[in-house]
Amino acid sequence: MADHSVGAVRTQSFTFAHPPHPMVLDSGVGLGPVSLAYETYGALNADKSNAVLICHALTGDAHVAGYHDGDDKPGWWEHYVGPGKPIDTDRYFVICSNVIGSCMGSCGPSSINPATGRYWGLDFPLVTIPDMVRAQRELVRYLGVEHLLAVTGGSLGGMQTLQWVAAYPEMMDGVLALATTSRHSPQAIAFNEVARQSIMSDPNWKNGDYYDGLRPDLGLAVARMIGHITYLSDESMHVKFGRELRGSSFAFNFEGDFQVESYLHHQGKKFVERFDANAFLYVTKAGDYFDLDLGNPDSPARRALAGTGARFQLVSFTSDWLYPTYQSRQIVDVLKTLGRDVSFCEITAPWGHDAFLLPDERLEVVIRGFLGGLHGC
Repeated sequence: MADHSVGAVRTQSFTFAHPPHPMVLDSGVGLGPVSLAYETYGALNADKSNAVLICHALTGDAHVAGYHDGDDKPGWWEHYVGPGKPIDTDRYFVICSNVIGSCMGSCGPSSINPATGRYWGLDFPLVTIPDMVRAQRELVRYLGVEHLLAVTGGSLGGMQTLQWVAAYPEMMDGVLALATTSRHSPQAIAFNEVARQSIMSDPNWKNGDYYDGLRPDLGLAVARMIGHITYLSDESMHVKFGRELRGSSFAFNFEGDFQVESYLHHQGKKFVERFDANAFLYVTKAGDYFDLDLGNPDSPARRALAGTGARFQLVSFTSDWLYPTYQSRQIVDVLKTLGRDVSFCEITAPWGHDAFLLPDERLEVVIRGFLGGLHGC
């Protein structure tokens, strides 16, 4: 694959639902104005048929490819998005936005509440994945796109991808969902709740009102450590760390003897430098609330899937124990029962849930082949 990049990019902002016309959330609360951070790559073709929407994972952002000015770190899916890459920006008009409720440019608890001039904190209403998708729909319309060639994403982004077709079944040609689920298992909810409790137990959290003082960095770091364990796999931990010590022998204290402990502490420290504790509460709760209820023949999502003409590609990874393969197969089985055009690929990879973010030639082939096979591109 050609090692090409979209080059220098910048994050833009779109605002809608200005008072007195708020966006009504699933909770019944009106939110407005609503702001979304987004980036685009490539160009929309003459008949506006080549738009691909990418939905990011839990703590991701709109910066999916290229480089920001003065930053040598590329976007989070740089390997897959760019000229000549599987999501080829010479062919497709690529859109990625930051979800509402996050802290990476879109409105969320760390944003300023225009009614008070202070940080929202816990006054920001809880949002759901359907709320996130409705906001993205407004952005897509603003960009002049009424029909998408494809929607894609992994993990929480995969949930958004599935919600897109459930909410707007006639609006896309293809749905590419990676390492995801139609609803969280009790185990996934349990991990999220322990992570949230680690934040809320930090004395600096102060019921979410911490923006003018010390922040709950310790609680957020522990929350990230908990989450990061679920993103890896037993095999990947053996490959990366084994039982390797940081020093030549046990230190006989609690400062962390093992390399895997040091790694988790490092991940936690890095995370608090870029993410907001309250936002973590909001986005994890949105994931827990998500449930397409596909086992129910009368669920709105299942009825929508029955009527869509979109083609589907589901991808899972053998070592992903956060959203294991059986959860993707359950979605595939429903789609087959409904007579939809669906393909499924389980990729052998040792890296756990994070495998969809990492370079993989098999995933490249799947993405390139699926997008290239859709009509109208």
